[in-house]
Amino acid sequence: MADNSQKASFHAGEAKGQVQAKTDQIMEKASNAYQSAKESCQEGGQQMMAKAQGAADAVKEATGMNK
Repeated sequence: MADNSQKASFHAGEAKGQVQAKTDQIMEKASNAYQSAKESCQEGGQQMMAKAQGAADAVKEATGMNK
């Protein structure tokens, strides 16, 4: 029969495992959120560059510099 010290040690190890699993889940969610935000920023940057290029082309066309 396990004494109280062994039971306490077992429960402490069990709690540590649960905390580690929860930490891993949180870290994975944070990593996914970071990746999603990074991709959104990249897409936004690409859209801004395309709009700026379109505006520059429009100015060149309007001023006759495109010839």
